[in-house]
Amino acid sequence: MAGLTLIEGHARLAGPGRVEVGGRLLATERIFLDVGARAALPDLPGIRDVPVLDNVGILDLDTLPEHLVVVGGGYVGLEFAQAFRRLGSEVTIVEKSGRLIGREDPDVSEAVRGILEAEGIRPRLDAECIRFARAEGGVAVHVDCARGAPEEIGTHVLVAMGRQPHTDDLGLDTVGLATDRRGYIPVDERLATRVPGIWALGECNGRGAFTHTAYNDYEIVAANLLDGGNRAVTDRLPAYALYTDPPLGRAGMSETEARASGRRVLVGTRPMTRVSRAVEKGETRGFIKVLADADTREILGAAILGVEGDEAVHAIIDLIYARAPVETIARAVHIHPTVSELLPTVFQELRPLGSAP
Repeated sequence: MAGLTLIEGHARLAGPGRVEVGGRLLATERIFLDVGARAALPDLPGIRDVPVLDNVGILDLDTLPEHLVVVGGGYVGLEFAQAFRRLGSEVTIVEKSGRLIGREDPDVSEAVRGILEAEGIRPRLDAECIRFARAEGGVAVHVDCARGAPEEIGTHVLVAMGRQPHTDDLGLDTVGLATDRRGYIPVDERLATRVPGIWALGECNGRGAFTHTAYNDYEIVAANLLDGGNRAVTDRLPAYALYTDPPLGRAGMSETEARASGRRVLVGTRPMTRVSRAVEKGETRGFIKVLADADTREILGAAILGVEGDEAVHAIIDLIYARAPVETIARAVHIHPTVSELLPTVFQELRPLGSAP
């Protein structure tokens, strides 16, 4: 690329308008911090005394784990758990809370748990006292659950308990910047830090943890600086997918968030057993759930757990951005046979949240 100089090395801030990398000092008016994140290694007893894997190291394995213990029932943990179970490993998930993917609604969480259990994956929930120790044949993960064995012996252990931004050796103090308690660099709606001329993008700013949100960070900053735009990260809707099989597509508010908002909420649901595409593919696990504001008729959110849910959810994402009323999709004609063709039907059958389907 014309005009681009690529310098490889560990870069650190070296004072206002200064970046040092490999002994070379660079002077600039604008600095963009986009340093990403790594798997977090929580300070749990014994964790540094045993071999553990993260989301990178597990992909370097050249043997199949006999028994993979996944510590963490979030998105990364569940995706690897299902993948290795299908490869032939015995898989146990250890989660300190009472359910998997705790940020999702309880019905979504329970449905995902059922899908995984049907494949032979064993969740160990309410693990209040997780600790690690060497054991014959592998690593002992102490669970201390109310039921079941007090520990799980795994030939391999994957720790999937969140991400940690690469901000601990950036020289932030040389320009008067500090991270929050989780290591993220605070930014405003336009992704600027409190120091003029420095922006933070991607996983290191705590405003998103996905490839699509990181790329949108770039779009926001580029539009504002180069095109005279006025874009803000607060314009962005929550949207993501859990890539289990079948996947979960999510957009906007969850039911829990909608209840907490104080709105009068409408909900529509449909099991995947009543979706033609799902029946044709022989994959009828999961359901569709959509939410709308009873007064404004605006669409609030959706969860589509089922075959092609990660694609079908985009029809709803676009309508939320457009602030289109429920009737826009309820009266639309979608193509048969697809998962998306049932979305108008689901919106036609909205009912007050809390009433029987």
